[in-house]
Amino acid sequence: MTSESTSPPVVPPLHSPKSPVWPTFPFHREGSRVWERGGVVSRDLPSPLPTKRTRTYSATARASAGPVFKGVCKQFSRSQGHGFITPENGSEDIFVHVSDIEGEYVPVEGDEVTYKMCPIPPKNQKFQAVEVVLTQLAPHTPHETWSGQVVGS
Repeated sequence: MTSESTSPPVVPPLHSPKSPVWPTFPFHREGSRVWERGGVVSRDLPSPLPTKRTRTYSATARASAGPVFKGVCKQFSRSQGHGFITPENGSEDIFVHVSDIEGEYVPVEGDEVTYKMCPIPPKNQKFQAVEVVLTQLAPHTPHETWSGQVVGS
């Protein structure tokens, strides 16, 4: 009878990967444009502000049921897609997103507007203007339509 020594199979020791795996910011989600392209560019980061398209139905309903405020456009950048409104009562400036502007003209400094307010998540401590309507265009100022046509001078 031969006696062979049976030893347990040799198992290689566990090693961590050669390149560490770190989560990246923003965390990639399936279905996002960033995920599909495989690269993160700063302009592709999702906005934390709720646009008209991404706002929940309940937030839209609450804003629509709220009072109408008056103010003056302080600044608006069409290329950046947002601006600020100075309320008539003199309180803190209100953020406005391009998707919440109604009408055919791009707002410019000095335009009188009416708007409703919607809280900005997650803490709902600040507000943004929604349903913004230009009521009086600033005099002696050229205005541009959304299609790019310049009106007035």
